[in-house]
Amino acid sequence: MPVKPTMKAIIEGLLYVAGDEGILLAQLEQILETDQSTIRQTIEEMKVSYENQDCGITIIDRPEGYQLVTKPSLASYIKKYVQTPVSASLSQAALETIAIIAYRMPISRIDIEDIRGVKSEKALQTLVSRGLIKEVGRAEGTGRAILYGVTNQFFTYFGLQSLEDLPPLSQQDFEESEGEESDLFYDQFKRTVMDL
Repeated sequence: MPVKPTMKAIIEGLLYVAGDEGILLAQLEQILETDQSTIRQTIEEMKVSYENQDCGITIIDRPEGYQLVTKPSLASYIKKYVQTPVSASLSQAALETIAIIAYRMPISRIDIEDIRGVKSEKALQTLVSRGLIKEVGRAEGTGRAILYGVTNQFFTYFGLQSLEDLPPLSQQDFEESEGEESDLFYDQFKRTVMDL
């Protein structure tokens, strides 16, 4: 019989899934079905635990919420990781995601996931770590979601001069796709860059 996860485990999992956007205290209250003071106390205990353990993560306060981040003491190692050339090719999930960003930037993770129909956090993390995409702004409204765009490294990586090198997506393409926007973006993108 599966063991019911603790509140700490649930919060940690939710913070991990929320990624760069973090999670609002009000969201935690609704999901955990408990009061905000209990959640705050649990998170403060988690912060202390992370600081006292030999681990690489911690929790920081965000406006009206929290975010799971790496400890500042790891900054030099993370910088080396990000700057290390990666020879492995991008996964199809990463290619689909970067194609959507290239065609629709600036775009939020939620909008990318609406197009792909699946979670895209891991693909976004991969693309950010390789320097192919970056934060280009924040969306208006609640939560102020991160908006992504491509970087100069994107153009170098795919051998493009500008976004104009991508084939245009016509209205007819959208109508014929019957909701399969992810495949449409990916196919168009693949035709342009994958044979370079």
